[in-house]
Amino acid sequence: MSTFHKLPVADIRPLTPSSVAITLNVPDELKEEFRFEAGQHLTIKQEIDGKEVRRSYSISSATSAPQLVVGIKKVEGGTFSTWANEELKAGDSLEVMPPMGHFVYPPSGDDARHIAAFAAGSGITPIMSIAQSVLEADPENTFVLVYGNQSSEETMYLDEIEEFSNNYTDRFFVQHLYSRTKEDNALFGRIDGSIVNLITKNKFKDRDFDHFYICGPEGMINNVKETLKKNDIPDNRIHFELFTTSKEEDVSDLEGQTQVEVTLDDETFTLVMDRKKLVLDAVLGENIDAPYSCQGGVCSTCIARVTEGKVEMVKNQILTDSELEEGFVLTCQSHPLTSVLKIDYDDV
Repeated sequence: MSTFHKLPVADIRPLTPSSVAITLNVPDELKEEFRFEAGQHLTIKQEIDGKEVRRSYSISSATSAPQLVVGIKKVEGGTFSTWANEELKAGDSLEVMPPMGHFVYPPSGDDARHIAAFAAGSGITPIMSIAQSVLEADPENTFVLVYGNQSSEETMYLDEIEEFSNNYTDRFFVQHLYSRTKEDNALFGRIDGSIVNLITKNKFKDRDFDHFYICGPEGMINNVKETLKKNDIPDNRIHFELFTTSKEEDVSDLEGQTQVEVTLDDETFTLVMDRKKLVLDAVLGENIDAPYSCQGGVCSTCIARVTEGKVEMVKNQILTDSELEEGFVLTCQSHPLTSVLKIDYDDV
């Protein structure tokens, strides 16, 4: 489940003053294991200042590309992102888990033709892979990108986006928005409901979009999603992935302890935990090598199935209603509610 493989860094290319694109080579014997769907992410593990750090980054390269590329934006106080931008170099190696994630194109069994995407900041990374896959899949496919940033200087993959415009002049359209600078060929402001309506009801009012992809901060995602719903777009055509999320947690009413049985890599582990703790924290505290990355309910790496007992999730912005009905939970967000809880990381 949580197997990491050492992948060599082939290239590091600056995208903006605060972000880089990291290209990873995949050895022939791992090609199949690292085959991915457009929109999926990689979990990367690195020891920094004597401490193991894990982070998830979306793959920005096309599924047809021979190498894997991830874009990493340096965030203030970010341990891994700062290290990757300032210290990582070509020739180094990174410990990488095989691709995962449900924010993918195409949706299962769907022959999607016309796609619209709304991205902000580093939320562009999975959208780059999805856009390339859509455009390469069929000469009739079209892609509309609405992309928000502070300025053109801080716009990740700007050159590649311009290349899309040049290569697919009648099939790819981009609308840039900048919140801090007024520039030609861009709107001033942020992505909100009025921008969604501008795209769907004005500029492309005659186009019936098969699917919408949204990636970025939680507030932007909720705004776009709610506007699309008000415009009668069904839930199964709206797909989103959070890059950051707020964590609101009240555990004052959780009392007692729970006996937990964990199935991982065909082994069974048992432990007793306080219900005020999160399941993943308790499992890791017993030195059980459960899969995890962001620990914030954003990446879905720690997903498991509850086979007995119940949990309460602090937050869920990833799992669908059908997945919840099947017993899937994010263990990094889950508090046990019953005296016995059984979770299976293998059955996902």
